[in-house]
Amino acid sequence: YHSVTQAEGQWYLKAFERRLTEYIHCLQPATGRWRMLLIVVSVCTATGAWNWLIDPETQKVSFFTSLWNHPFFTISCITLIGLFFAGIHKRVVAPSIIAARCRTVLAEYNMSCDDTGKLILKPRPHVQ
Repeated sequence: YHSVTQAEGQWYLKAFERRLTEYIHCLQPATGRWRMLLIVVSVCTATGAWNWLIDPETQKVSFFTSLWNHPFFTISCITLIGLFFAGIHKRVVAPSIIAARCRTVLAEYNMSCDDTGKLILKPRPHVQ
């Protein structure tokens, strides 16, 4: 067992912070693409739903026939459901999930981190 000097401890903290910020930064492009895809598919689904609902034929035919008559809405809706089953709801917030989990672990050491991964050192509690 070897005790860590203050300089070594600072080096380890800086290395951890560097790696954490790098990891969160690397997630940003993919997260942005997933968010854009979710927005596009959501807008397509909403537009298709609006057209489906305002179509007077929708009320006159069966549910499945009305879906068959509106393939844009049907495909958009199926795509949106598929994206949620594939976990898009987790992928659009992945950096926040990583930061939150790190905060949970770091709290035991009187530390925290922001959403970019920068460490926040909290003052040590005074023991009386």
